[in-house]
Amino acid sequence: MTTNAKLDPKHNSRALTEGAARAPARAYLHGIGFDAEALSKPIIGVASTWIETMPCNFHLRALAAKVKEGIRLAGGTPMELNTIAISDGITMGTSGMKTSLVSREVIADSIELVALGHLFDGIVALSACDKTIPGTVMALARLDLPGVMLYGGSIAPGTYRGQDVTIQDVFEAVGTHAAGKMSDEELTELEQAASPGSGACGGQFTANTMAMAFEVLGISPMGSAMVPAEHAGKAGVAIAAGELVMDVLARGLRPRDIITKDSLENAIAAIATSGGSTNGVLHLLAVAREAGVQLDIDDFDRISERTPLLCDLKPGGAYVATDLYAAGGVPLVAQRLLEAGLLHEHAITVTGRTVGDHAREATETAGQRVVRPLEDPIKATGGLAILRGNLAPDGCVVKLSGHERRRHQGPARVFEGEEAAMAAVVAGTIERGEVIVIRNEGPAGGPGMREMLGVTAALNGIGLGEHVALLTDGRFSGATHGFMAGHVAPEAVRGGPIAAVHDGDEITIDVDARRLDVALDDATIADRVAAYEGDDNADLGGVLGKYAKLVSSASIGAVT
Repeated sequence: MTTNAKLDPKHNSRALTEGAARAPARAYLHGIGFDAEALSKPIIGVASTWIETMPCNFHLRALAAKVKEGIRLAGGTPMELNTIAISDGITMGTSGMKTSLVSREVIADSIELVALGHLFDGIVALSACDKTIPGTVMALARLDLPGVMLYGGSIAPGTYRGQDVTIQDVFEAVGTHAAGKMSDEELTELEQAASPGSGACGGQFTANTMAMAFEVLGISPMGSAMVPAEHAGKAGVAIAAGELVMDVLARGLRPRDIITKDSLENAIAAIATSGGSTNGVLHLLAVAREAGVQLDIDDFDRISERTPLLCDLKPGGAYVATDLYAAGGVPLVAQRLLEAGLLHEHAITVTGRTVGDHAREATETAGQRVVRPLEDPIKATGGLAILRGNLAPDGCVVKLSGHERRRHQGPARVFEGEEAAMAAVVAGTIERGEVIVIRNEGPAGGPGMREMLGVTAALNGIGLGEHVALLTDGRFSGATHGFMAGHVAPEAVRGGPIAAVHDGDEITIDVDARRLDVALDDATIADRVAAYEGDDNADLGGVLGKYAKLVSSASIGAVT
């Protein structure tokens, strides 16, 4: 952890811009509009993840301009940079989804490289779609430069036949359509209505989960995340973030002052109480590692077990992020955690004030139904659990929000990869009671640890969501709901027991016992794992091949 001490505002960039020897560098910069006055000021990187391939990040170019306006108003010189982004929703169900988790590392690497190369004095990072959010925070933690993360905000819900809808409804409609319960015309009408503009997916899926987590953690300014992407107030939030980073620089506050064990536990509690995405486990483990903080997968289970589920948010609930904003936003969630004694209230935030200070100032909209009172939780415990057992000796993650089951026992139905499982679902060959096993989708085996929203949504769409269970060494989307165990570790290609499962083997998922087991003895598991040969993988060249060689287990964050 660094010491919060006053910094020379140009603590890095003096070496880039000052002295006779730096005349060539200044000449380059003069040519693109940076005059002597601009170069005399602190240089702040504005790291945007704008891209034109998805609605989530589509508006970030305009938002970055507002951040730069705020930096200039506060006496700094902004320099904008861009990095990549992959849409989870658009690539879902295709080989392109293998690139999603890989992109998290590339985003972090690229921001780190530009900041180191150009000697920035501070950074504002703009995120939106799922992996851009932890990727930007991982970069801030590595660099430990004064910085702020700003989330681009959520999309508004669409309207279909008088009802609010999100992209989750479209994914589930694929299964409904395959079952003959929805016409081609109805599916087309829904798809054209569900995504009405810019912004990240509207439910408490991975993007809004991580945005909430990082606001409660303190690396994003409290009250900023849930302002919707196309809300008139978002420009003001961006200008304020630009001004804030100059204040952070003046105070000498660094990301590792903010990212501590206490603040990470606050973030976990926010995920648990909101019924958030299981991807939060992967991403907070990765951020903790970058910040040098000891965080274990079992910490998530400990915190979730003591945290009530209070937020009635999709995919398991009724409301979306715009509703949460109207109800009181993330500060209201933090206030509930404070009231419950579950918030480390003295954890410092990027504003320089504690998370407890911000929580006490939350304003709750009268009559709101999005965030329940403490005396009336949706469930007494949080939205996820960590299980171990002879199928997951290093752990797996189970999502508990959106369904009531805590135990399922049934015969395995094994698939080598997502496509084979999806084909069986659409063909109607999955039977009630089965445990669908999808393997070879882990960080190395995929490679890239694809999400399984297509499969899980289709199961719900055909009416099997409450009657089957699913486990995988891959991931689930934040939009997934149902009895699902993901991140099974070790993964199949790294000798994990999931490689030993055959069709018909009896599998038991028992949340209360915290166990995931197959009814096989240790010797049989060992023999089958030794004999296991996964399908040939055509995606082991180039960047995916490099990633497969370098990536760690999901149980420690799938970091490289």
